[in-house]
Formats: sequence, structure tokens, C-alpha cells
Amino acid sequence: MTSTSGSRSVPASRGVAFEDALHSAAEIAARSPSSHNCQPWAVGWPTGTLARRAAAALLGRPTAGEGRPAGRDDGEFLVLALDRERRLSALPAHGTEMLLSCGAYGQILTRALAAQGWPADGVRFLDPAPGGHGPADGAPGRIFGDRWPDAWVPLCVVRLRRGHASARDLDELRGTVRARHTNRGPYDVAGIDPAVLAGLPTARPGPPSLLTGTEHGPEVTVRHVVADAERAAVADLVSRHGGRDFSHRLAWTETYSFVRRDEAEAAARGDGFSLGQLFGPLSPPRRFGMRIALAPPTMRILRHVGYHRILARQLAAVVRHSPAVVALCFGQEEPGAGSVVRGGAVLADYWLEATRAGLALHPVSVLLQHDDVRAELERRLGLPGRAFFVSRLGRAVSAFPPSQRLAAPRALRRV
Repeated sequence: MTSTSGSRSVPASRGVAFEDALHSAAEIAARSPSSHNCQPWAVGWPTGTLARRAAAALLGRPTAGEGRPAGRDDGEFLVLALDRERRLSALPAHGTEMLLSCGAYGQILTRALAAQGWPADGVRFLDPAPGGHGPADGAPGRIFGDRWPDAWVPLCVVRLRRGHASARDLDELRGTVRARHTNRGPYDVAGIDPAVLAGLPTARPGPPSLLTGTEHGPEVTVRHVVADAERAAVADLVSRHGGRDFSHRLAWTETYSFVRRDEAEAAARGDGFSLGQLFGPLSPPRRFGMRIALAPPTMRILRHVGYHRILARQLAAVVRHSPAVVALCFGQEEPGAGSVVRGGAVLADYWLEATRAGLALHPVSVLLQHDDVRAELERRLGLPGRAFFVSRLGRAVSAFPPSQRLAAPRALRRV
């Protein structure tokens, strides 16, 4: 599939052909959050007879097959997938993070399609590894035919039908998604108005999306941590355990592979993050020094003198001085892949709503990447279930540049 030029776009109020709508939606969804900005998502568009029949069968819907014009009564199908060639794999917890990233992308994609007159009217989540945190390493996508890439693991099938389009909703979504990005700088220490926090639902009422037909509310709960003692407890855990990211050889080697020298390299690569996105504006000499200090061979030496603990204490300090921490939790201790993907969709809705409220987020993933640390976090905060997202929350006092993105069409393929 190729990119759609601006000249081909059609105002949403007039309705949009599905292919044009899909390309526009992918441009918006490409800015979805993902761990290390690895962007592990993929989307198959079933257009062949075999692929359409397979998608329809999974949804329990009949289909007439290939060759009928756009707008056909049986609608269009999409298959959200995990691209194994772009996933993180150094830690077991990365399996969950990858599915969350795909779910967030799928939610924004389907929100954008709905705004263009293509709402979801059926969703079937697939769970190749029931009871696990991620899909197995087989080739379950073969049911969609030979054009399905071997590296793609299908996560859910969505059917979309013609509906009402709203240019206003599309513009609002596009603007919010562009404004949303991780801000690792300091936040205003003033507390957040409780009414603002109460107004951050896990799913904004709106057109049908990836969560259509799912009772996701009780499955995912949101906890805002604002009390001084509780925020101090979170900061204490970061101080004691945050160094694991840097001292774990495989995990830090994988993380460092996504660190780009500068904005120019980040733009050329289209993924990862520059040192400026991690630490804010840096002079050329300091940027060079940080690259050397963070390189895996250097870290293996410096950890013996406690450098990883110094970095952990620095992160703990910004957590301690943030006005709030937010935790999203599953109701299940061992959620299946489908539940994790839905959790990612809920996370996308939450992050967009926080952005609309003028709030920034900075995930503190190290608290979730090791079971013993996560369990202690849940115990100390009295969380109602298994935490899958923990982040600083507040009003940023300095601007951080957004991360670069790969070209949107690379995630799309006709099957």
C-alpha cells in the first residue's frame, strides 16, 4: 500500500472511500505510544477472497468475497497484528508492553476511521496463547492467505460499516494525537484539581472503536496517586529498583539500540528516541558524553561504582516532585492477550483525555518490568488488581520534542 497524498483526501462530512480513510487514519495512529518508540503494530486489510472469508468467519458474519465495489453490504475488515520484527523481547514483561502498544494503536486507528464514516460494528479478539501475556511464536496469520507476513501475529479482527462522518471529530482527534507525547521534564508541583482527575475517564464517549461491544469498564481500573505518602512510596521503589534498567545487560543493550545520537538521526530512523527526548536540551559536548556514558560496555563498568543507582535516584526525584502518579490495573492477575490488547485501547483513551486536559505523562515502566517490584508496588498502594501502566502525571513546565515516527504505510498491507 502506498501513502495517500493530500490532494486525494476528502472532507469527512462528505464521506471518504475506505482506502483513503484507512491511509488518513494510519497517519494519525502512527503517533500512538509504544515502549522505546519501537512501533510494533501492523494492520492487514483483507481484500482477497480467502482473507475476507477468514475475517468474516472469525466474526461470525457471512461475506460475499472479492470483487464487489467499496461500500458493499458486508463492509470492510481489518486485522490488527503484532509485528515480531519490531517487538522488544529482552524481558518477559515486554510481551505485555508490546500488546498494549498494539491496542493503543488499534484504538486510535478505529477512532479515526469512525470519524471518517467507517465505524466498527464488530470486534473479535484473538488469543494465540490463552492465559499468557503474548502470542506464541507460530504463524497463526496463515488463515488469511499467502500474502499475510510470517512475522505478523493477528490480535483482533474488526469489521467496519458505512456510518456518519464528522470532520470536526476527525480534526479534534488529529490535533489531540499530535499534542500527545511523553514529557520527561519536571511538572508543576501544584496539585491537580480533583475535578480534573475525576474527569479523566478510561474511555471517552464517542464513535464505535476497538472497544465496541466490550464491557471494558470493570476490567480496567484507574487509580490516581496524589497523597504525599503514597507518591513518596512510589519514588522510594524507583530509587531502590530503577537501576535495573541500566544494570540488566540484555535489557539495556536492547534499550540503547533505540537511543539516537540526535534529532537528525531520529528523523532518519523514524523510531527510538534522541538524547534530547530523554534528558531535554543538551549541548553537543554533553550529548557526546551521555552517549559514551550510556553505551552498554560503559554501563557494564560503571555499574560497579553505582552509576545505575545514581540514574535511578534522579528518576525517583522527578517522580517524588510530580503532583500525581496514575496506575492502570487489570482485574485479572493473568490476563490473556485479548484482555491486554483491550487494556492498550483503554490506555490510549486515557492518555488522549489527559492531553485534552492539558496534562502530560511520563511512564515509569521499570516498576512493572519485574514481578517482585510490581507486586510490591501493588501492595504498598493497595491497587485493585495487576498494574500494567504506571506514569507520572502533571502539567509540564518545559517542552520536550515529540519522538519521530516511521512512515504510516509501512504498517499496512493488503491480504
